[in-house]
Amino acid sequence: MPYLLGIDIGTSGTKTLLVDVEGRKIASATVEYPLHTPHPMWAEQDPGDWWQAVVMGVRHVLAEAKIDAGQIAGIGLSGQMHGSVFLDAENQVIRPAILWCDQRTAEQCEWITRRATEKVVHEETLNPVLTGFTAPKIVWLQQKEPAAWAKVKKILLPKDYIRFMLTGEFATEVSDASGTSLLNVRKRQWSEPMMQACSVTADMLPKVYESPEISGKISTGAASLTGLKEGTPVVGGGGDQAAGAVGNGIVEEGIASCSVGTSGVLFAHMKKPNTDTLLRTHTFCAAVPGEWHVMGVQLSSGGSLRWYRDAIGDTEKAVAKQMHVDPYQLLTHEATAAPAGCEGLIFLPYLTGERCPHPDPYARGVFFGLTLRHDKAHLVRAVLEGVAYGLRDSLEIFSEMGVTPTQIRLSGGGARSSVWRQIQADIFNRECVTINIDEGPAFGVALLAGVGAGLYPSVPAACAQTIQVVDRTAPDAAHAAVYARYYPIFRKLYDDLKDDFKAVAKAYEATMA
Repeated sequence: MPYLLGIDIGTSGTKTLLVDVEGRKIASATVEYPLHTPHPMWAEQDPGDWWQAVVMGVRHVLAEAKIDAGQIAGIGLSGQMHGSVFLDAENQVIRPAILWCDQRTAEQCEWITRRATEKVVHEETLNPVLTGFTAPKIVWLQQKEPAAWAKVKKILLPKDYIRFMLTGEFATEVSDASGTSLLNVRKRQWSEPMMQACSVTADMLPKVYESPEISGKISTGAASLTGLKEGTPVVGGGGDQAAGAVGNGIVEEGIASCSVGTSGVLFAHMKKPNTDTLLRTHTFCAAVPGEWHVMGVQLSSGGSLRWYRDAIGDTEKAVAKQMHVDPYQLLTHEATAAPAGCEGLIFLPYLTGERCPHPDPYARGVFFGLTLRHDKAHLVRAVLEGVAYGLRDSLEIFSEMGVTPTQIRLSGGGARSSVWRQIQADIFNRECVTINIDEGPAFGVALLAGVGAGLYPSVPAACAQTIQVVDRTAPDAAHAAVYARYYPIFRKLYDDLKDDFKAVAKAYEATMA
């Protein structure tokens, strides 16, 4: 029986997943690693940690499944988008990778946009240059660490560094490359004007493939380290959101997904490269060849709840440890003690800046409307509601673009809690569903590997064969009416505080001078 392997290089850890052709999970492993913040709003990781996690994860999965590695028909790679891995002439990592959530490059975003011109940026990439994207990280290295830049011979995204370690090939694919500010998203190839603006030459960048295309094969060295069979094909794969969309069956119009991990993403499939006129959302190449998707990205979704758990939820963590349950289970249950709307308490989930619809590295988290009446139940529910309000911002923009999904498929942490599922359904005022598989991007790239290996005729066919809806959450009309009153206030708060966010950041910088 043939099997498929999906590997997802996440921010908190790498997940390795083995499935059969019907989509059934055979074995999985997750290996965690640290995220480093050497300065406020910086985020870096050691690519060597990713590689060690892959080796450990693959070995664990093969041992658990007790299969011959030769039965694996294909391997797919996914990973956190936008990160930058810089290699020297000996293919050694020059410095820690700068991640998607790093906010150090606001000046470089402006610099690139001026140099390339806003018109060229928008026409070529269909998106603004944002702090999370790869190009401003490249320019930051040129400007701030010129000695390191002088050594750079190759620039890779996180999953594509793992591809190189597995296959020896320098390759990427269209969905992940869309988030670099270096790809012509309409033409699905590197953009000459953007490369010139960023002083990047074509030989520094990997070859671009479609997501199901075979991009390389497992090398002798990688086979020895991982236990995989030499020559096993590795497909292009996808950025984590495009791969997660495949894993959720978001490969046709009319269905959207809402994924809540560290970040949160609202995602819809498109046949054509439609864009928001104000570029408040992202239009990227889809993992389905020749098609596109639109997504709105919130930087601190599950990250906001994790912050609450670590900063305020000590009691819940202690009790959860005694009960041998996840502290998030206690926190979301605690939220049920507060009413919808939290009696006027609103949370802005901008703990690491924000991307959509506010591309603002200075944005900050806020509890607004606190009174003596509010307790911890209100606080934690406000966090859950604030994340959903922020994701609704993207849903509203989708509607303005003519993208009007009638169903939203939930995944990640926001799908595991019945409380949070209901809050999302009520705030979106849409039916929200979950599916039979919640394995995220790793499952999506496993399906892409199956397409590349010829086990499925197409990406939609792979999804149809393996994915079914298993649970439905309809909006509560009374709660939806409450949220409809509070949501405009949530939207207005950012505009009211925008200048103050930047002022407080500058004030902090002055204290550190």
